[in-house]
Amino acid sequence: MIRILLAALAAVCAVSAARAAEPLNIRVGWVVYTSSSVPISLEFKHLLKHYGKSYTIEPQNLRSTAATISALAAEQLDISTLSYSTIGFAIQNGGLKDLRIVTDVLQDGTGNHATGQFMVRDDSGIQKVEDLKGHVLASLTKGSAVDIGLRAVLRKHGLDGNKDVTIIEAQFPNMKALLLDKRVDLVALALPYSADNELREKAHALFTQKDATGVTQTLVWVARDGWLKKNRAAMIDFLEDSLTVTRYITDPAHHEEVIAVVAKAMKQPVDLYRGWLFSEHDMYRDRDGIPNLDALQSNIETQRSLGFLDEPIDVRGYTDLSYVKEAGARLGKAK
Repeated sequence: MIRILLAALAAVCAVSAARAAEPLNIRVGWVVYTSSSVPISLEFKHLLKHYGKSYTIEPQNLRSTAATISALAAEQLDISTLSYSTIGFAIQNGGLKDLRIVTDVLQDGTGNHATGQFMVRDDSGIQKVEDLKGHVLASLTKGSAVDIGLRAVLRKHGLDGNKDVTIIEAQFPNMKALLLDKRVDLVALALPYSADNELREKAHALFTQKDATGVTQTLVWVARDGWLKKNRAAMIDFLEDSLTVTRYITDPAHHEEVIAVVAKAMKQPVDLYRGWLFSEHDMYRDRDGIPNLDALQSNIETQRSLGFLDEPIDVRGYTDLSYVKEAGARLGKAK
């Protein structure tokens, strides 16, 4: 009997050891294919030093960054992108008091990098922001980062976004038709839509996202603190590989290779991405993964001042960069 019990115990230990040796499956949420290193990193697995060893990736495509809140709360995701405009909602309304910002994804208006465009038709007669009074404007969902930028500029110029103009909601792919068909008089656009040749022949930017909110920490990766602490080693390996991919895809030497991969994945012509994607003409990606927390704090304070948040938020209290800093230390500072 003792021998049987010992054998059974040994079997249990063997199974437990085998399971412990299995790589951690990390469920990563993403919205736009080109925004972060997931899912594009899976096209460059040869760069992923730790993939299949300490971790694997299960990418999950979300309709919006807002969908991240419920998925994280229900523990259906481990890591995901959040826009600055949804961080406050996640903390104050989504019950995610243990939310942690772990790395940069995208920044708008950093240096000479791209910034969002708020465009009007050349024949509209609109010369300045004040001329928008009484007009119909197209933005994304109310309270989104783009919408906050629009409302912030209107307020700077003495206009009330709820009274002096009519703001309708639309998606980026529909903005061009709305503007050129004269159904609206201003549209909010990001790349690649703002680079459309036909649009630029007939319209121009009245102002930019940078004019609205300065540098914008548009997207970050977030996770819950308990999950991070439980899986620290695998998380650092994952971020090391993520930084490796980010540095690779933003290296001009690899531009043609990378945009060919993106074009194939998106089933679009390469020329749609040539000349801007992952270049100095694109939005900024920090090659060390460090978000601009000063910008993020300012962005969230603008959001609150417009009435979208009830209480102030100290973003540093919801940030833990120790993971990405340790990952970056392995690679050395990006050039």
